[in-house]
Amino acid sequence: MRIVKSVAEMQAVCRGLRAAGTVVGFVPTMGALHEGHLSLVRRAREECDAVVASIFVNPLQFGKGEDFARYPRTFEQDCTRLEAEGVVALFAPETSEMYPEDAVTTVTVAGVGDRLDGASRPGHFTGVATVVAKLFHIVGRCKAYFGQKDAAQVAVLRRMVKDLNFDVELVSCPIVRDPDGLALSSRNQYLSAEERERGLVLNRVLRLIEERIKRGERESAALIDAGRSATAGVQLDYLAIVDVESLLPVKTAEKGTLMAIAAWVGKTRLIDNFLVE
Repeated sequence: MRIVKSVAEMQAVCRGLRAAGTVVGFVPTMGALHEGHLSLVRRAREECDAVVASIFVNPLQFGKGEDFARYPRTFEQDCTRLEAEGVVALFAPETSEMYPEDAVTTVTVAGVGDRLDGASRPGHFTGVATVVAKLFHIVGRCKAYFGQKDAAQVAVLRRMVKDLNFDVELVSCPIVRDPDGLALSSRNQYLSAEERERGLVLNRVLRLIEERIKRGERESAALIDAGRSATAGVQLDYLAIVDVESLLPVKTAEKGTLMAIAAWVGKTRLIDNFLVE
């Protein structure tokens, strides 16, 4: 696996792949890789001729007082895992390479970027959209793979790809969970054993709502009330039933509707969701 540090070199690598007729799969990450990330790589490998990835802990998407400084960084282990999965090139730039001192341009996805996590973390999705736009320009035409756990992020990026005419097919992949139901996240390692147990509440709330929907309950207000009553042990950030593309609230839970939850467990913020079948 080739490790690339500069924008120009990564652009050259990806141009070379496409010139040979290769369909490029791209998996952007912030590192601290787990089976959720690796599932994206495997999906990309199934659907594309070559897979490239990136590791960059993006300072723009962390707000004041958030965990940028302590975000887990396991670069050598990540490289070993990506190479074992057949990734051909890893883009791992320094912050100065992505954001030169004179850089002033950011990308804001108005409306959708201000909802769910965007409402809880002002400016977060501007940071996400900016770095992903840069990565898409660097990699060029590709299929890009993201996890459904970050459903709000997927909605923001789909809108950005559409509005800015990126030559990118964005692929959303299923959530990967531990056997106990906790959605995999790089931040799970912050949790103590007791906090991890409390964190299972998020999945239990979603399953409770899912069961009610299967029994015929469709009114969003009633479903949310039922879910809120089961959130003991965590500090709820949001529990919402929204349109999967706009992230706007909907009155009834229909097929394809997004049911999303975010909550604080101690000092760690967890998210989870499901799409109504």
